[in-house]
Amino acid sequence: MNAAMTAMLQEDFHFLRLSTMMKNLEHIHRQALENKLGYDEFLLNLTQAEVQVRKENGRKRRIREASFPLHKPLDTFEFDAAPDLDIRFINDLAGGSYIKRNKNIIFFGKSGTGKTHLATALGIEACDQGIRTKFITGCGLVNELTEARDEKKLRALIKRYFNYGLLVIDELGYVPFSKTGAELLFQVLAERHERKPVIITTNKGFGDWTQIFGDPSLTAALLDRVTHRAHVIDCSWDSYRLAETLKNRRNKSWK
Repeated sequence: MNAAMTAMLQEDFHFLRLSTMMKNLEHIHRQALENKLGYDEFLLNLTQAEVQVRKENGRKRRIREASFPLHKPLDTFEFDAAPDLDIRFINDLAGGSYIKRNKNIIFFGKSGTGKTHLATALGIEACDQGIRTKFITGCGLVNELTEARDEKKLRALIKRYFNYGLLVIDELGYVPFSKTGAELLFQVLAERHERKPVIITTNKGFGDWTQIFGDPSLTAALLDRVTHRAHVIDCSWDSYRLAETLKNRRNKSWK
């Protein structure tokens, strides 16, 4: 490949925004010559480099957009501290089967049992699989919806939350909602019902959800939609955050 041809290809790659192909052209061409590769293999190697970079950039972009509070992948979860958790089932969920079937996941249990970690880990897996994901607390979502309603932008915001392939709502039930806030959250969840999956973490059993949403009729309608065909995971084991804190205190007392 002469200099003129290289320059023309580089110009075309720049125009087509194929930055990785532009960067790697000469290197991959040199490898092709050294290994006596055909044109088809040379072209495949060149395009694969571009594809890999774009996939990784897309994954990083989805992770940023998701706004996870901490980067907690599944392999960092302390399964030993959750003896009642079915590891095989969690790994199956990580494969994205629930997303394809538009099934919700609900983690409920005491604080410190790893509900947020599991929800975050599944969200990260979804991002890795090319799914646009959003992580937000229940209070954060209601606040956004309330502000959007006041600014007459509610419809646009509900549409944006519908468009996420996976929505993770964390800490539902830690703070009760006003009547208006509960109704706004209901709109988001009703819009996604059977069309887009939601992961919810909560410290309340379903019988106590009236404490969160106030109105019994609204709570019943919401539960009907959220729990329909959902995977419900009872995180009833002891808080491993508390156990770790007590262990650290005991270790310090011995010093």
